[in-house]
Amino acid sequence: MSQRLKTWVFVAASLLTATSAFAAREATPTDFDPIANKRVMEVSEQLRCLVCQNQSIAESNAELAVDLRNQVIKQVKEGKTNKEIIDYMVERYGDFVLYKPPMNRTTLILWWGPVGLLGIGLLGFVLNLRRRKAQVTKETQPLSAEEKALAEKLLREGGHD
Repeated sequence: MSQRLKTWVFVAASLLTATSAFAAREATPTDFDPIANKRVMEVSEQLRCLVCQNQSIAESNAELAVDLRNQVIKQVKEGKTNKEIIDYMVERYGDFVLYKPPMNRTTLILWWGPVGLLGIGLLGFVLNLRRRKAQVTKETQPLSAEEKALAEKLLREGGHD
């Protein structure tokens, strides 16, 4: 690299460093205290993202999850308890908004549905195996005397004609 190019690179780097130092400001404290922030996280981790469905609203960046988090923040600032906030969300969105829904009539399918589907799948598998075994047994007949003699002959000759 030539001396002139090195000088230009040094000047450019110096200018970038200097301008970023002037642009840097001291961090301004937020009006949201750490205890309230912890409560927001606790509540957000208990609520399911209705768009993603496999993440809590604390983990999701979906637009609806952000809106729900903002609603939680607003209610924490209003002084509501965690239970009041969660009850509000359940009232508005139903039990499905809970990351771990309670076991009741409306959520029974959520809890027992996978077990039921697994049972149906296993039952179908066993019935299919039995049907195939019966079919193979029915179609399989013992060798006749001629077929046995031919098989023995082929085995002795090594399978060549």
